[in-house]
Amino acid sequence: MRNHLLSQHFLKSPRLALMLIGHSNIKKRDTVIDIGAGSGVITVALAKRCKMVVAIEPDHIAATKLYSNLKKHHIDNVVVIENDFLECKLPSEPYKIFANPPFHISSKIINKILDAENPPESFYLILQKQFALKILNTDRHYTSKLGRALAKEYQTRIRYPMKPTDFTPPPAVPTVLFEARKIAVKSK
Repeated sequence: MRNHLLSQHFLKSPRLALMLIGHSNIKKRDTVIDIGAGSGVITVALAKRCKMVVAIEPDHIAATKLYSNLKKHHIDNVVVIENDFLECKLPSEPYKIFANPPFHISSKIINKILDAENPPESFYLILQKQFALKILNTDRHYTSKLGRALAKEYQTRIRYPMKPTDFTPPPAVPTVLFEARKIAVKSK
């Protein structure tokens, strides 16, 4: 019940996590941060697809389940950090983010990304659809101040619509996989 109050909705299916990662630009050589890793459904899927995963989980009980699941799946390319993402130092080397964070901190996460000395090459977040639409840079919808700031550095789009039944507990609002890819700087 506590997780529902914190607007956390966990993906149920490892197969779905792998499919969603398939909609990203994550490659075998990448380091990827999983924000709010929970028991590790996304973390385990990422570990199969990239070089290294940094799983950030502030809840000790969830982190204990995460450690257990990593051991059960014989996964050794994951570093678990028991801390709040908003308090973590971001890597100085290239990295990406793929996460299903609590909805109530979505804007704080994106602000942290934009303020980073070394922002990620791309990031994929499972977000409330209404929030995602406000941060898309488009003429079809209202673009918020955060969305306009994001558009200076990233191309954004909705990659995949989600169903309430994809989560436990099911969210009461429409949910999507949101993509932000760093705009390539053209050399002169």
